[in-house]
Amino acid sequence: MNLALLGFLMVATFMTLIMTKKMTPLVALIVIPSIFGVFAGEAAGLGPMMIDGIKNLAPTGVMLLFAILFFSTMTDTGLFDPLVGRLIRMVHGDPMRILIGSVVLCALVSLDGDGSTTYIITIAALLPLYKRFNMNRLYLVCLLMTTSGIMNLTPWGGPTARAASALKIDPATLFLPLIPGMLAGLAFLIGLAVYFGRKERARMGEAGITADTEFTGMAVSQYPEARRPKLIWFNAALVVTLLTLLVWGILPLSVLMMLAFAIAMIVNYPGVADQKERISAHAGNVLAVVSLIFAAGIFTGILGGTGMVEAMSKAVVGVIPPALGPYMAPITALLSMPFTFFISNDAFYFGMLPILAEAGAHYGVAPEAIARASLMGQPVHLLSPLVPSTYLLVSLVGIDLADHQRFTLVPAILVCTVMTIVGMIALAFPFVA
Repeated sequence: MNLALLGFLMVATFMTLIMTKKMTPLVALIVIPSIFGVFAGEAAGLGPMMIDGIKNLAPTGVMLLFAILFFSTMTDTGLFDPLVGRLIRMVHGDPMRILIGSVVLCALVSLDGDGSTTYIITIAALLPLYKRFNMNRLYLVCLLMTTSGIMNLTPWGGPTARAASALKIDPATLFLPLIPGMLAGLAFLIGLAVYFGRKERARMGEAGITADTEFTGMAVSQYPEARRPKLIWFNAALVVTLLTLLVWGILPLSVLMMLAFAIAMIVNYPGVADQKERISAHAGNVLAVVSLIFAAGIFTGILGGTGMVEAMSKAVVGVIPPALGPYMAPITALLSMPFTFFISNDAFYFGMLPILAEAGAHYGVAPEAIARASLMGQPVHLLSPLVPSTYLLVSLVGIDLADHQRFTLVPAILVCTVMTIVGMIALAFPFVA
């Protein structure tokens, strides 16, 4: 069977099963690619492909494991209680202010370029507010993910760096013309937050929280016995040090998380029994996220190892009529949404982007225009079950992945559309060569 067709069928089968909840993502990520790998005639080579995929995602899995343990431990100690108390006094129980603040806070924290860290920090600060006022947490995951997708276009973000490397373009040159589109995307999300806020106001009204309301912190820490108020300054310094070292890049993020977690345990819970209790308290969250990461490694390993990704890329480029050649930039922006959803960023930017750029060159479209256009689909890309940070996001908030995908897909597409239209107007990439 044609590899491209087989690849499309595999992705379609996988997405159908998990979005209709006929199969859990964990099981589907393992079973579906294995079956289609056999159909591709690669039964003998499936083992090495799976191992290669798992190896590629292993550092991410380790990082997420210890990141969840570390920040969950910080929450248990009561570190974020004062911050949440101040936020509650600032928002006065107004759901619209909370939702707008979610976009603004995420945009600022996202400047570090790491989606997982962004989710951990913002959720630690915001989730207690959503729980306190019984707000719809789908709004939270939608706004955080789409905001992160926009801010991920910074030169030090993964997609822009990949696009620049694939086409040998300076990242700064690639990024600067994207700023108007990014600002328009953020403005759209603030408008979306206002829309969500009006719906929440209509549903629940103002919660009546005033500046004088006392906040006990119980909404943040589920384990009162684990709170360590006397160590709050030490824990705050530990978090700041961790984030500073993360930005400097002195050590790999996975190693930094391991060291930070070990230090936090030794200082806050010196007793072995207490340490075991804290680890056990969050073992369920850790297992759910990390198991999905390694299962995703099997999916990506087979998708790439069988040659399906390359065949899918060439098939799409091959069906573009010559008459549409001068419009390769907006076509690339359109293709970036489904393709970065179905395949990894590495596969798209290093496998498909050079083919699109070469096709565009035949019609006088500059490679810089193709590269910028290829970045427009990132808010949709983050919805993909192949993105590790997505599992972290839904796990920390306590939302089902399929529910998140169904709710956020349309807003993510609209954000991509806004950025694309503004990008064409600002000539980040031309509508026609």
